[in-house]
Amino acid sequence: MRVLAAMSGGVDSAVAAARAVDAGHDVVGVHLALSAKPGTLRTGSRGCCTIEDSHDARRAADILGIPFYIWDFAERFTEEVVETFVGEYAAGRTPNPCVTCNEKIKFEALLEKAMALGFDAVATGHYARLSVVDGVPELRRSADSGKDQSYVLASLTAEQLSHAMFPLGDSWKTDVRAEAERRGLSVANKPDSHDICFIPDGDTKKFLENRLGQRPGELVDAETGAVLGRHTGVHGFTVGQRKGLGIDAPAPDGRPRYVLSLEPVSGSVKVGSVAGLGVKMIEADRAIWPSGRPLTEPTECVVQVRAHGGITDAVADVDSDTMTVHLREPLRGVAPGQVVVLYRPDPEGGDVVLGSAKISGTR
Repeated sequence: MRVLAAMSGGVDSAVAAARAVDAGHDVVGVHLALSAKPGTLRTGSRGCCTIEDSHDARRAADILGIPFYIWDFAERFTEEVVETFVGEYAAGRTPNPCVTCNEKIKFEALLEKAMALGFDAVATGHYARLSVVDGVPELRRSADSGKDQSYVLASLTAEQLSHAMFPLGDSWKTDVRAEAERRGLSVANKPDSHDICFIPDGDTKKFLENRLGQRPGELVDAETGAVLGRHTGVHGFTVGQRKGLGIDAPAPDGRPRYVLSLEPVSGSVKVGSVAGLGVKMIEADRAIWPSGRPLTEPTECVVQVRAHGGITDAVADVDSDTMTVHLREPLRGVAPGQVVVLYRPDPEGGDVVLGSAKISGTR
């Protein structure tokens, strides 16, 4: 096949491209320029898509002997990912920008351009397994459970997955680094990027305040209604947050307080004890079915609500593109705006993604 390898400048995408070459595909490497100011987006292991990263990607492509290009997606990234992120926080929701980036940039904008240029597939360095079962794609957890990225890919459609390749799905990260070393790739020991790539200093509150300004409101005790303090905007909080609340007096029982809910219209941030964080039911909408086969009856499954953690058994009841998920055990820190992903358990590992949806409410 003609394969477009998305090369971020990291070790995973470099080895994924190398494996696509080894498999006999006609491979072209491409680095996505996602920032209008690329020099400002990396601080050690924070950030990505810098000039340094583009150079690392080009050097890897040279070693692999494949053509290499840089495509400017900065404007679309800003519109689809950054502005969506800001807007969600302003509305009191907690988004996952990596999910949005995969959905809107890597497997919408990039894939559309690749298909228009005659490529058959896009290969990335994600840790997830992808196969075809009975003519439809099946997205599964990776072999390396510690690196599994099926959660952030679960918003992809069957059509998008039919043109995707994840060469690292059956590998462990330690083996990928060792392979990069053997291949002479200079990125073999490059630190992984973490946190939000477009907030390289990790200060999300400051980033949002620079974009949204101050929107003062009250910190309210969820049980008594007492006003405990004031804040500069609900966008500075997430459900489940314990630190940095700005409350001077401790709770009557001396135990920590947590953010329980956000009300952007009134500007109220409700706080309370950890007992108030337990969620037994999730309501979600905008359901996506990676296999193209929506659930039509209540289904036993495993759900995940965060990229790393927030996993429990559940029963999902689906009505069109909305779903109600009844959790067998309560989860904490579940917030509107997050994505809930449904998995079919596999006793041998590699749970299968059934679908995903955006969380709209909890009980």
